[in-house]
Amino acid sequence: MISRGANNELLNLAKQYKAIAVIGPRQSGKTTLVKTIFNDKPYVSLENPDTRNFALDDPKGFLQQFSDTGAILDEAQRTPELFSYLQQILDEKDELAQFIITGSNNFLLQQSITQSLAGRIGYVTLLPFSMEELKNNAPKTINELLFKGFYPPLYDKPFEVNKWFSNYIRTYLEKDVRQLKNIDNLIVFERFLKLCAGRTGQLLNKNALAIQVGVDSKTIESWISVLEASFIIFRLKPHHKNFNKRVVKMSKLYFYDIGLVSALLGIQNPEQLDVHPFKGSLFENLVVIELLKQRYNKGLSNNLYFWRNSTGHEIDILIDNFDELIPVEIKLGKTITNEFFKGLKYWNNLTGFTGGKVIYGGEDYQKRSNEIEIIPFQEISKNIII
Repeated sequence: MISRGANNELLNLAKQYKAIAVIGPRQSGKTTLVKTIFNDKPYVSLENPDTRNFALDDPKGFLQQFSDTGAILDEAQRTPELFSYLQQILDEKDELAQFIITGSNNFLLQQSITQSLAGRIGYVTLLPFSMEELKNNAPKTINELLFKGFYPPLYDKPFEVNKWFSNYIRTYLEKDVRQLKNIDNLIVFERFLKLCAGRTGQLLNKNALAIQVGVDSKTIESWISVLEASFIIFRLKPHHKNFNKRVVKMSKLYFYDIGLVSALLGIQNPEQLDVHPFKGSLFENLVVIELLKQRYNKGLSNNLYFWRNSTGHEIDILIDNFDELIPVEIKLGKTITNEFFKGLKYWNNLTGFTGGKVIYGGEDYQKRSNEIEIIPFQEISKNIII
């Protein structure tokens, strides 16, 4: 099994909390991880209809069978009624890490936990593999990475990438979307999902999206919330500190897995990316989510923003470490040019900051005399500590 970056954080939480929640997208490896680390606990999948019916019909009796051993409760958002009964069991014993809860639906799970288990539970967000986790198992070229993405099953068995993603999208629409919002017209929702893929790395203009989909902007906001709650998309927010009054206030749209975006865009093989107009946006998406994985694997919250003013000057990523802002530019090109530094120079002149980082598609690391670091994308984890 490929070792996960969240291992240490999970073990750390097991020494502090009576329950632990591992949340993240479907097929991100949550079940494998918790079954490996907590291999002494019974495993229960609440996706199983018979098990779920038992838990819903008699939640007290269902949980009572695990009162001595605790258990792994997989996809626990399917049975929110369990949580109030779970609170009582946790409070009766001082033992730590009694129940390990996994879920691929952040909204329903958070709602249930907030109402019943606040203060008793620690969280880990587990996204698909990072490049650091894959190491020697990762695809060798940028095109292959952008096409295949990082979902663990694609590195475990010889699936055909296109067919796997097609089934993943179908399962997601039929299970998660219906469960969250009971959306009847899945054909329209799937079109909306594909239009979102075409906006990867762009400002999220909900009104324009509503016109294209043929629904109102309130529906778009509701559907975006569905995609966020089920770990499909991520909204990168503009930084809240205004160094210039004319700043953009819309969020930017990214996907948690780049292979899923490629599939939604209809890309059939890695070679097609050589001439694809979205390749730069896909590469930017890959880097943003890699930085996010570094945070989540350490149990830290998101501290990533972007900055753009009304005249088009932009910083792709601002890492907000409270006492300092680290500007990061993302460039697909493999050859370092002066164009790489335009955004950083503007930012440094505006703020008085010195330095910054450029993550690019090449292979050579450099540190310039102006304190700007040029970092190959494969070495993000070695050179960016967030």
